[in-house]
Amino acid sequence: MPVAARIAQAYSNPHAVGSAGGQSGSKPKLYNPRHPERTLLYQTIAEHFETWHELGKLRPIRRPGRPPHPKALCPSGISQVPRECGIFAHGFARARCEDCGHDYFVAFSCKGRGVCPACNTRRMVETAAHLSDHVFPRLPVRQWVLSVPKRLRYFMQRDGAVLNRVLRIFLRVIAQTLQTHSPGAAQVDKAALHIGAVAFIHRFGSSLNGHVHFHVCVVDGVFETVAGAGDADATPQAPAPSVNFHPATGIDADAVAQVQTDLRRRILRAFVARGLLEKSDAKDMLAAASRWTLVCASKRTTVPR
Repeated sequence: MPVAARIAQAYSNPHAVGSAGGQSGSKPKLYNPRHPERTLLYQTIAEHFETWHELGKLRPIRRPGRPPHPKALCPSGISQVPRECGIFAHGFARARCEDCGHDYFVAFSCKGRGVCPACNTRRMVETAAHLSDHVFPRLPVRQWVLSVPKRLRYFMQRDGAVLNRVLRIFLRVIAQTLQTHSPGAAQVDKAALHIGAVAFIHRFGSSLNGHVHFHVCVVDGVFETVAGAGDADATPQAPAPSVNFHPATGIDADAVAQVQTDLRRRILRAFVARGLLEKSDAKDMLAAASRWTLVCASKRTTVPR
């Protein structure tokens, strides 16, 4: 059963079975409202958000380049989003089972981005289900995480071109590493080898601090494009290409350390070329390896079906 269907069965169907195998006799999993009004986030915003705004008028923020009032730092409607999500007074839908006649109410969500933990979690689960069901093949997948020093994050946070440049360097180094550690692709032209990856750009840390970093899920190997050996229905003038997969092996701690070294050198060289760093500063940052963080999952995960 697809992941999306399993999620819908487990959380949306009031008559879904409680066990994973669907054995008879198990207790039904009924819909249970999440009661957001009981959460600390809802109570804090409901009680203190407007007061915080009023205090901001009396004590303006005096920092260069920052707006004087804290309300200008908040997205539009941030005070209403958590207070309306999942609250029946702000709208609901009625779900009814045509077989037994059982019905129940489901409160509307706010569909907010960034400020509503419930909607963020739902979007995260939907994205994972989509990737599992429709994007990733049934092959080993490994996660790579990259964090750069704070001085570089400043430019990445404010300049999209710099952010994209760093991400391209990250993906290129991963691709070269997978090509090197894929024995089946040793004799293949590098131009015919490609990787499969999905990158997620995170702009905050666990404490909501500004922290731009990357999470990249990469199929653990390389794909070889073989021209003219694909679909039999393709026209003789333009035969469809086929794809061969070459799994990667031997990505150990030494290989990850080499990736980190290459990333430090290439990223700093890109910042110097853009005039964002002096060569002397880049040399000092290249030696300070502790300020860089590269995490590579040691265990590969095969996407289930």
